[in-house]
Amino acid sequence: MQLRHQTSLTSKEYVTRKWWREASLVHCPAHPRGGCHFHRHGTYLRVAPPGMRIARLYCPEARRTWSLLPDCLSSHFRGDLTTVEDVVAIVEAGKSVEAAADALRSLAISLPAAVRWVRRRLAPVRAALLAIFTLMPQIFAGYVPTVYEARRILCTTSALATLRDIVADRLAALPPPLGFGPRVKTRRRRRQRRERRQHKVGADPPGQPV
Repeated sequence: MQLRHQTSLTSKEYVTRKWWREASLVHCPAHPRGGCHFHRHGTYLRVAPPGMRIARLYCPEARRTWSLLPDCLSSHFRGDLTTVEDVVAIVEAGKSVEAAADALRSLAISLPAAVRWVRRRLAPVRAALLAIFTLMPQIFAGYVPTVYEARRILCTTSALATLRDIVADRLAALPPPLGFGPRVKTRRRRRQRRERRQHKVGADPPGQPV
C-alpha cells in the first residue's frame, strides 16, 4: 500500500540527497496506538527517474507493507507527477487528444500507441480533478475541473503536487497518479471485461450437450 512522503524536493533533489533514508512514519498505520513491531523494510527501485528508491515499512502483526511515495512522484505511473500534469495540460491546450499525442510521441512510437499512452494519463487526472473540485466548492465552485484552472486558482505550475497536499486526507480514495486509490477503468478495459463475460456467437462445439 502506498502512503504519502511529504516533501518539497524535486525528484532530482530527492535522488541526490537519497532522501528515502529520511522517510518514516510516527506510528504503524494498522496500530496507531502502538504495541506492534513496526519497522523499516528496506527500499525498492523505481524505473524513473534513474536512481530513485522508495522507502518501505512493515508490520509483522498486520502482515502488511507500506511504501512512502514522495510528493514529486506519480502514483502507479512512471516518473514525476508534474510530467503527467504537463501531458494533460498539452491536451487541454491542443485541438484534440490525437493532436497532443502526435506532438508528444517519438518517431519510434506509432500514433495509436501514443494516443493510448496519453489517454491512460488523461482519464485519471480528469477524474481526480472532478472529485476535488466537487468536494471543495469553497475553493473551486464555478470552475471547470482542468489543469489550467487548477494552476490558475492555486497560483502554481505544479497543480497536482499542490493538490496532493491540500487533499492529503483523501488520497486513499483518489485515483493515480495523484492519489493512491484504485485505477480509473478506461473504456477499453470495461469493454474487454464485458466481452469476457459474453458467450461467443455461433453453434455449439461438437460433442457439447444440447
